[in-house]
Amino acid sequence: MRRTTVAAVAVAALVGVGAGAAVTAYDGSDGHRPMASAGWHDGHQGIGPGSGMGRGMGQHASVASEKEFLAEMVAHHQEAIRAARELARSDRADLRDFGERIVADQSAQVDRMEGWLDDWYADGAGDVDYEPMMRDLSGLTGDRLDRTFLEDMVWHHMAAVMMAQHLLVSGLVEHDEVAALARDIRDDQRAEIRQMRRWLADWFA
Repeated sequence: MRRTTVAAVAVAALVGVGAGAAVTAYDGSDGHRPMASAGWHDGHQGIGPGSGMGRGMGQHASVASEKEFLAEMVAHHQEAIRAARELARSDRADLRDFGERIVADQSAQVDRMEGWLDDWYADGAGDVDYEPMMRDLSGLTGDRLDRTFLEDMVWHHMAAVMMAQHLLVSGLVEHDEVAALARDIRDDQRAEIRQMRRWLADWFA
């Protein structure tokens, strides 16, 4: 619990979410039970332990090497791509467009990272024990789809921002291309977190 909360507070400061909101996102009853930040959720969706926002935040908070960063971020992006594709069913054009951008941008980044893994770390580098962070969106529609996606993706993006920032400040970078990508992930997803929080406030306050 402590590692997950500290991770959430640290990345909240980095992305501008606010430490108070990050701390209150966990009810403390177990190590993985997520709760929405104030104003985001009324509890009727029945979020359970280990499913949804914040799941795996501690796992994704840091990396031990450039190789681990690439392999972990590939798996992390792939989960985001799967979730973003579900927004094709959204009734909101803004979210449909947002989902398409995530799929396009992160698919291109996955291709680059997988190429680097093949070129630089061909000894099984792509094998990771990835813990999913997002709930299953396949059966959701309407407001429930949109709200669940936004709530979960905010935390999902937070983990990516923290992982990228950790790589950049840790001295683990071995290739300039990876450093440039980590900065892009950090900056782009930080901006997207702000946009998603605005939508949550505007549509579901």
